[in-house]
Amino acid sequence: MIKLVKYLKPYLFSVIAAPLFMFVEVLMDTYLPRLMADIVDTGVANRDLDYVVRTGGLMLLMTLVGVVGGVGCTIFSTLAAQHFGKDVRFELFKKIQAFSFADLDKFSSASLITRITNDITQVQQIVMMILRMMVRSPLLIIGGLVMAYSQNKELSFIFVIVIPVVVILMIIIIQKGFPLFMVSQEKLDRLNLVVRENLAGVRVVKAFSRETKEIEKFGIANKDLKDITIKAFRIVMILFPASMTIMNMSVIAVLWFGGIRVGGESVTTGDIMAYINYMTQILMSLTMLSMLVVNISRGKVSADRINEVLEADVDIISPESPASGRLTNSGEVTFDNAVFRYPESTGDPVLTGISFSVKKGETIGILGQTGAGKTTLISLIPRLYDVVGGSVRINGRDVREYDLEDLRKRIGMILQQSILFTGTIKDNIKWGDPNATDGEVEEAAKIAQAHDFIVQQENGYDTELGQMGVNLSGGQKQRVEIARAILKKPEILIFDDATSAVDTATEAKLQKAMREKLSGCTKFIIAQRISSVMEADNIIVLEGGEITAMGSHSQLMEISETYQDIYNSQLKEEVLLHA
Repeated sequence: MIKLVKYLKPYLFSVIAAPLFMFVEVLMDTYLPRLMADIVDTGVANRDLDYVVRTGGLMLLMTLVGVVGGVGCTIFSTLAAQHFGKDVRFELFKKIQAFSFADLDKFSSASLITRITNDITQVQQIVMMILRMMVRSPLLIIGGLVMAYSQNKELSFIFVIVIPVVVILMIIIIQKGFPLFMVSQEKLDRLNLVVRENLAGVRVVKAFSRETKEIEKFGIANKDLKDITIKAFRIVMILFPASMTIMNMSVIAVLWFGGIRVGGESVTTGDIMAYINYMTQILMSLTMLSMLVVNISRGKVSADRINEVLEADVDIISPESPASGRLTNSGEVTFDNAVFRYPESTGDPVLTGISFSVKKGETIGILGQTGAGKTTLISLIPRLYDVVGGSVRINGRDVREYDLEDLRKRIGMILQQSILFTGTIKDNIKWGDPNATDGEVEEAAKIAQAHDFIVQQENGYDTELGQMGVNLSGGQKQRVEIARAILKKPEILIFDDATSAVDTATEAKLQKAMREKLSGCTKFIIAQRISSVMEADNIIVLEGGEITAMGSHSQLMEISETYQDIYNSQLKEEVLLHA
């Protein structure tokens, strides 16, 4: 929690104003019982109506001042907490955006969503409670004790017994409840994961009639969260009835011991009334303080989870003095004995001894079995991962020497999984260049072979897309993504099996358009279909994280048995399909 306090500094005025207003309210609350005692002992006892009216009027005025204090504290504490939550949420989201793929592998998406929503809400509520109850409760306890002691010293021995009992009870409950709140947040992560996976794969679920199984899975995660939350709150909720019992017993003790002494000089009826009020204030404040401490313990779990992300080291960052000017008119790429192993992996490297060079404007095809390391290889170019040995160079300089944003601006990448965002088709294409004109958007779509199906939509380029582009087919989504990357006018264009859902005729038109319109752009094409890379200048055959062959289609047909096997098997499949 303490590490997050810095986010309150910009709102110091509200942070200071809230306790000051609360101090005013507490001051009024602690003085009211004494005035009530004066009314009973002086006004009522002497039948002095004028004194009762004057003192009652003063009590009413003090009550109104207390209300102003309470309202002011609520306003300023809310302002501080809301601004605090906004800033922490923004910093957390910004940090997540800075993560590399390796960093993102350390946290599940569901966990990050929980941290940026539920955990921040928890901490935000704690800030608001601290600015209100953490000020109110201690002040009422201290003020109440001082006023009660000054009202009557003889009855004060009751506090010596009561307060330690409440404090011990509070410590025991906090020690037992804190670990359960930590488990509760983990169960919430699990529930979010189940929901996220189900919604993302809803079509697969329905296609395989797995609704019942998914409902069962959700039910288990939902029940686990409910059970641990109930268990945690069952322990915490013991505190309130226990405190109320102690408070009622304390009131009985005041009435008992005070009643015995009423009529003497040491205790008056007004003393007993005031003392019961102070006793109630003090014990209720102790209860509220203990509940606050319990909530702070719960909030600490959330704060620790937030800090875990904020303090995570980002393993891929721009150098302090990035190379300048070398990326201009770039496109020459060199892998020099590159080696890659996933962070914290103890197994063999995913890529070993990768060495090859690509000239500007060349097209490189990459073939290999699933798990051969194709996607990992091309991810090293824009530094989505960093090599652990050797180097990857653009224009003769290691990619780690370039400014990260500048490097990625010059690289267009179409990933395996089609990701489109809520908005229009035009909006999605303009992700490549927000300042592009409508003409440039259409030109990119024509190269990507997307223009024809887009204009057939009811609203053309202004057609609204559902979540993840749900109202487009797989091939259409891929072509919109390709148009988005082309609009970026990259100097290096990477296709990670990005035409797998596109028919061969359309893919042939796409390749022809790229050869004509993007001749100066260096292109890397990962593909499962050999027809997708046959026209490439060079084709890399990747097996087990190593390059086993490289050359043109005709060369590989002579020197690579693996390439020949792929070609022959796919050729036979095509013959069977057309038979």
